Order: sequence, then C-alpha cells, then structure tokens
Amino acid sequence: MNVLQCLGGTLNAFWVGRYLGEAALSAVANAHSIMFLLTGAAFGVAMAASIVVGQCMGAGKISEAKRVVSTGAIVLLSLSAAMSIAGSLLAEPLLLAMKTAKESLALAISYTKVMFLALPILYMYTYVISMSLGTGDSKTPLLSMVLAVCIGLVFNPLFMFGGGPVPGAGIAGSALATLLAQAVSLGVLVQHMYRRRHPLCFYSDDLSLLRVDWPIVRGLLRMGVPMAAQALVVSSSAVLMIVLVNRFGVETTAAYGASLQLWTYIQLPALAIAVAVSSMTAQSVGAQNWERVHMAARVGVIYCTLATGVAVLAVYAADGFAYRLFLPQDSPALLIASQLNRVIMWSLVLLMVAVVLFGVMRATGVVIAPLFIHSLSLFVVRFPLALLLLDRWQADAIWWSFSISCTLDFVLATLYYRYGGWRTSGRGELLAERRTAAPERIRGRSAK
Repeated sequence: MNVLQCLGGTLNAFWVGRYLGEAALSAVANAHSIMFLLTGAAFGVAMAASIVVGQCMGAGKISEAKRVVSTGAIVLLSLSAAMSIAGSLLAEPLLLAMKTAKESLALAISYTKVMFLALPILYMYTYVISMSLGTGDSKTPLLSMVLAVCIGLVFNPLFMFGGGPVPGAGIAGSALATLLAQAVSLGVLVQHMYRRRHPLCFYSDDLSLLRVDWPIVRGLLRMGVPMAAQALVVSSSAVLMIVLVNRFGVETTAAYGASLQLWTYIQLPALAIAVAVSSMTAQSVGAQNWERVHMAARVGVIYCTLATGVAVLAVYAADGFAYRLFLPQDSPALLIASQLNRVIMWSLVLLMVAVVLFGVMRATGVVIAPLFIHSLSLFVVRFPLALLLLDRWQADAIWWSFSISCTLDFVLATLYYRYGGWRTSGRGELLAERRTAAPERIRGRSAK
C-alpha cells in the first residue's frame, strides 16, 4: 500500500525530470520542502488522532473513537485551510529565501501555489486513510490508492503537455493532476466505507458526535503538538538541506531530488512496518497487553533491518541505472546522484530502525523524547557539521553530515528504548487520553 501511496509522486518526478529537465525537477524538490515545512501542525493532529482511535478500538470503545474522529477532522480541516492560505502567500518569498536557482524559481512558484491550494483535500484524504488503518482495515485504503495512481497515470501527462481540448499547463499541470486524483479517491473511499459499514462511519444515531469536543481537542493537542514539532523539525531540516544543496547549482539539486525518489522506495518497507507496529502497539496498550508491545517492537526492528538492507544493496548494485528514470540521458546530475547515494544510503538502514522505535514510543503517548533526539541529531549535529566542513569537502560535507546524524538517531533511539522511562510514562499518558476521550462518562460519574 505504501508503494501505491508514493507511486504518484514517482510518476510526477518521472514526467517532470525526464521531459521538463533538471530545472523542473529542482523546482519540485524545493516546492516539496516548503510544503513539508508549513504542514507540520496538521500532521501532528492527524497522527495523534490516529493513535487515540487505535487505543479506543483496542479497548472496544467505538463511540469514543468516533468522537475523536469527528473532532480531529474539524480541527484538521481548519488547520489545513490556514496552511493552504499561508503557503500560497508565502511561496515566493520562501523560495527566494531558500536561494532557489533562477532557472527553477518561476517553475517552483507555479507548482507550489497549486499544491497548497489542494492542501485541504490532500490532508483529508490522508486523515481518512489513517483512521481506517487505525481500526486494522488496510484493504479499503489500498483500493482507493490504486484508483489515485490510475488517475495520476492518465492525467499527469495530459495536464502537463495538453491534448485535445485540454491545454498543457506544464509543471502546474502535474500539481493539478495530483489534486484531481486525491479528490476523486477521497470521495470513492468514503463511499466505499459507508457501503461496507465501516465501524468509524457516522449514521443518524451518531449525529450528536459530529462536533468539536474540547476535552478531546486538549488531549489531541497535548499529544499532537510535540508530534507537530517533530514534523516541523523534519521539514525544517529538509528546507535547510535544500538550501545547502542549492549552493551547488541546478544539477546537484536535481540529483538530490532524484535521490529523494529512490530513498522513498528504500524506506517504504520499513515505514509500512513502523505503521503496523505503531497500530499494534496502540491497540495493545489499549488492552493493557505490554508483552505484546515489546514483541511487536522486536519483530518490527528485525524485519525493518532486513527489508531496508536488501533495498539499499539493490540500489547499490544498480548504481547509475537507478537515477536515469528521473534525469535526462547524459545529464551531469547522474554522476552527482551516484556519489551522494554511495555516502548516504547505508545510513537509511539505521534511520529506519530509529523510526520503528520512535513509533512504538509515540503509540504509548510518549512524544517528547523522540522529538528531543531527532532535534539533537538534525540541528546540533547535521547542519553545524555540514557548515563546518563545507569549504573543505564541498557537497560531500552535506552527504556525510546526513549519514552521521542518522547514525546518532539510531544510537540514541536504541538507548532510550532500552533504558528510558517510556513504559511508565506511556501508561500515564494512556490513562490521561482515556479520561479525555470520555468526558461525558466522567461528567456522568461526577453527577452521581
């Protein structure tokens, strides 16, 4: 399913990089960095809601899960609308501040503005999928993603290059195709969930739950703000990374953008494992089965290491052939991509193990420690080290700082999982979330 989720982005990069050139692919890389930066708050709320829903479902409390879904959706729509407006207004000054190459600037502005206008649809689609996965239903989201990929496959080149009565919109057409695919798939997904009578669907008896429950909002913010902060840390690091990369010209930025596509697929198996482990952990915590929590973590780390390691070895074996999918033939960016991946890819194995362990901790309600560890590796190690070595090692300083920070993530996440107090803190957070998720029951007891 994660492969399908990323396939749309890969098709986008294929058409943009191969047929519009290095400048266009560089523009997409810069645009995506800005989008990640301005959407962290919405991401935090969505992740928090998914975890609490999983805990409620594990405890067999369907009505409480629906209250969380309703409240989270309203808050998420409000946040994503605000991010959409802010992103549209700030796209150009942010791209200028990031020192986007002149050859890519106009393309990046056009692409970014369309993507931000589409943000509410994109986030609601992701939110509905997350809620469905929180209940253990992976088949329904899978079907909707197949549809989204098929729509993108047809309309991406059509909107970019034109055909018949449809005028070509260039790089903006790629963003429009993404919007269309997500909007249609969201509608079909919701309709299918109602047809299958999914446990989180709302019916006439549930209309009283379709409102903002402020105690739940406080609970989601208590968990979601640190998660949003972590998303902002990651997105800020992506922006800082692209700012450093932009110093070395369009070819280096295009090579980095092509590599990001490969890294997505290298990380996909581990990310799928992390989601499964996190969902299993949330439901196990809801059922107070801590032995199952630790078993899920152990199995998740083993499979994550194997899956990511095999993917890294496969790309090393393919070397330059892997990047030709996203870059023009004989492009100077091909050699740059080969060099940066030789330095970075091995460290993705370590990073993904840390992601699995962080997912276990967050599913128990512990969010501050992962935020602190990730912030330390990114802002205290990665970027100061890159700046320190930049004059001597040039672009290689960026690639080596990336690998070293991933290694630090792995070491600190492993140590905290083994020796930290996340188990005790997780129990306390769970009790707090249960009280938050059932305010009516608590008020009823007080009245008695």
